[in-house]
Amino acid sequence: MDERLRRWRLVLGGGEADGTGVGLAGADLRMDGALEALYGDGGQGEERRGGLGASAPRVARWLGDIRGYFPATVVQVMQKDAIERLNLTRLLLEPEMLEAVEPDVHLVGTLLSLNNVLPDQARESARAVVRKVVEELERRLKHKTRAAVAGALDRSARTHRPRRVADIDWNRTIRANLKNYLPDHNTVVPERLIGYARRQRAVQREVVLCIDQSGSMAASVVYSGVFGAVLASMRSLKTSLVVFDTAVVDLTDQLHDPVELLFGTQLGGGTDINRAIAYCQGLITRPTDSIFILISDLYEGGIREEMLRRVASMTQSGVQVIVLLALSDEGAPFYDHDNAAALAAMGVPAFACTPDAFPDLMAAAIERRDINRWVELQKR
Repeated sequence: MDERLRRWRLVLGGGEADGTGVGLAGADLRMDGALEALYGDGGQGEERRGGLGASAPRVARWLGDIRGYFPATVVQVMQKDAIERLNLTRLLLEPEMLEAVEPDVHLVGTLLSLNNVLPDQARESARAVVRKVVEELERRLKHKTRAAVAGALDRSARTHRPRRVADIDWNRTIRANLKNYLPDHNTVVPERLIGYARRQRAVQREVVLCIDQSGSMAASVVYSGVFGAVLASMRSLKTSLVVFDTAVVDLTDQLHDPVELLFGTQLGGGTDINRAIAYCQGLITRPTDSIFILISDLYEGGIREEMLRRVASMTQSGVQVIVLLALSDEGAPFYDHDNAAALAAMGVPAFACTPDAFPDLMAAAIERRDINRWVELQKR
């Protein structure tokens, strides 16, 4: 059988409309049935409706089937589609369902949104799913984040008496000594050295993560919780984590356990960014050594003008303010363009950031590089 025709047959779903004329058998036929259950029209013409029904055992078997037929990345997409298209949210409250699913960030977001209605028998299964995803994210992101931040802290501490040749910042040293250029020898005499100081044990930066926990920010909440825990493990940083909707909750004391932290969030509800920023201002004790990261789609339900004034006040005091419209793999979500433009006008960048790019963003912020320039370089 032509492999291309086989794949088209699986995509198009069979019947006279597929145009391939290919028949399926064995594993291909079972795979086609799994796809049909989710994406088929169920004999309803244009009204697309899957055939999984409302039976938890049947859905659990289907989840087991697709894990056998498709790679994990495809399984995660199909699970997400099943939850959205077939309204399977209620079935996720049952332990046998949670034991059958492929854990991923989107599933964790769904479970966190159900936190208050999870029955006792499903709660431990839900925690196991969340813990598995968190541990995988930590394995993927922890080393890169700690290395990027530690390196940036070393580089950001300047000294005019570097102890070793390896500690000399040659670019800055050359720029500082250009007046000592000797044309005949084609060289610069380094009258003044500029180098990197060695790592200090004291806190060098305050980092405040302020996270919008409205429903559309679910993946961002998950990634923020993991990154917050990693940053909090570094002695050179004083890390705070605050989540908000119309209320503000400080979860800093949960940063040692990101699973508990995530279960302390409450996805959904309204948004009062102004109130959240007001609270976070009170956490900042050293403005010129502080990084404030607001993670929000900027749809403000509070007092917009006051929110903008607070951001302006923070930047004027020396706080480095960064707004992430999303911290996820999906890119920029729907967001309030007027508020983003107003922030940009005062020099505060607002953009979406992927988890893989976040460590380098933190390094750039610690070194006080031009974040707008950093964003442009990421687009290339």
